[in-house]
Amino acid sequence: MKLRPMFSGGSGNHTKKPINYPKSILMKALKIIGLSILGIVVLVLVVALFIDGKYAVVREVTINKPKQEVFDYVKYLKNQDNFSVWAKIDPAMKKEFVGEDATVGFVSAWDSENPDAGKGEQKITKIEEGSRIDYELHFIEPFESTDYAHLATEAINDSVTSVKWSFNGEMKFPMKLMLLFMDMEAMLAPDLQNGLDNLKAILEQ
Repeated sequence: MKLRPMFSGGSGNHTKKPINYPKSILMKALKIIGLSILGIVVLVLVVALFIDGKYAVVREVTINKPKQEVFDYVKYLKNQDNFSVWAKIDPAMKKEFVGEDATVGFVSAWDSENPDAGKGEQKITKIEEGSRIDYELHFIEPFESTDYAHLATEAINDSVTSVKWSFNGEMKFPMKLMLLFMDMEAMLAPDLQNGLDNLKAILEQ
């Protein structure tokens, strides 16, 4: 007795034919996808309108030296090369100085091929003799922005001084949306603290 195949299909070629969806269905699907993406972009931009783009980070160290001695060191912008973590990222970076150090208007510019250092300049904008120096930082590469910083000294007693290093700025719309994914405190605080610790080590040696 011969066994018959369970399914019969003529020649045995069961290759399925591709399903041709009507163009109208494909166009509707693409339109829905496009509108969904547009809706997400609009929603994100609306959310960005309500984000506070300002940020500020402050760190402090206590140095066992008289206030005037500490201030006389930190008021020289060139001395930041000795204690700032950022200044040590690339020992080969190009440096340029304009003006008289420790005076308003003095500029320290840097240019590095290392993207972590980039290119920019820092300018002394204000000095409160014996207590505070304000700076404007203009970053040019890898992205352009302007931030502000200051170093402030306060006497704890005749031989102990508190030094605060503050860094603050503001991201404009729509870039401030990045603050949802960036923790400026976590990014900047360790470098500020390490710089202050270096300063303490230099002045107390």
